[in-house]
Amino acid sequence: MLRRSVIALVPCLVLAAEPSLKPDTPFKLATFETQGRARLGMVVADRILDLAEANTHVARKAKLKTVSLPADMRTLIEQYDQLSPRLYQIANFFQATPPAGLAFAFDPAKVSYKAPIKYPWNVLAAAANYKLHAEGMGAPGARPPQAGPGGGAGGPGAAGGFNAAAASQIVPDRDAPIFFAKSPRSCIIDPGEAYYIPPGRTRIDWEGEMAIVMGKETRLVDGTKAHDHVFGYSIMYDVSDRGGAPRRQVSMFGGPNWFEGKSIDRGAPFGPFIVPKEFVADPANLRITTKVNGEVMQEGSTKELIWDERHMITYLSQILTLYPGDVISTGTPAGTGSERQKFLKPGDVVSIEVEGLGTLTTPIKAWDQRPK
Repeated sequence: MLRRSVIALVPCLVLAAEPSLKPDTPFKLATFETQGRARLGMVVADRILDLAEANTHVARKAKLKTVSLPADMRTLIEQYDQLSPRLYQIANFFQATPPAGLAFAFDPAKVSYKAPIKYPWNVLAAAANYKLHAEGMGAPGARPPQAGPGGGAGGPGAAGGFNAAAASQIVPDRDAPIFFAKSPRSCIIDPGEAYYIPPGRTRIDWEGEMAIVMGKETRLVDGTKAHDHVFGYSIMYDVSDRGGAPRRQVSMFGGPNWFEGKSIDRGAPFGPFIVPKEFVADPANLRITTKVNGEVMQEGSTKELIWDERHMITYLSQILTLYPGDVISTGTPAGTGSERQKFLKPGDVVSIEVEGLGTLTTPIKAWDQRPK
């Protein structure tokens, strides 16, 4: 009789067990809106969970101590070292007990995604960080940012000061990458939000990129420790304006006016997810595919980066302090519109997929279609 009673208790003990504090269940993080409210979310077990409500549910069901989670992504990243064990518990709990049917668990296809972070302190983007893309930008007719009316720039002293031939000679430990900044507040837009082509701008390009999201304050970092400062990975569309209606001439400097071609309003669609680094097995070997209206335009891999994560973070941290939530857009593979001499028009749809990170979609619309 005693033996039978002990056996009967075992299932109850298993059900009451505390979820593991380890990263056993992969998840993605997102900022999303549904039922008229913006929420911080976790994608796990085929659902996107309102993280605050999921936390309350798991704490009650598993009798866990109360842990308060922030309501925005940047604060979550800043506190991730302390809060990640609770996030692991939430993911592990719902992997074992699927959340379908719970009021705070939504169909990922039926919510409105927002840019994951509104807004990071810095958005820094690498130029010509794939050898084939750099060489393609030196082809006849191709045009780096604001290279001038002459078009392509292939060798030393060519229009815009861009030397595509140097791409094959770069030594990352010796040569510096080229970066430009995008204003987080002016440039970042949500997944699915339209980019409106300004009047007269006939050469708007697509550039799909993997984005590194920083996790720690980073200054003068030792390259061997660069990855320790990373939080995770996402997707960014580096909208690039290759020219069109006449621009003001650059008279005092021979190089390109990167600000005019790259730091354009709404020129940084971002998201929809951030995948914490512990769930990305090899960020240096992820496929990147950019499609326009379903047609593949770019197909590459992060293994083809000239300056990899270590080199980019090391270089940037020698110049300025990187903060939790800051975004480094890592450069785009070959196949851009400038290389093809084919550009976007109203009605086009750009979709960028990075292996394991999701898909970022941006409709392209005419200027007069923008909300008034």
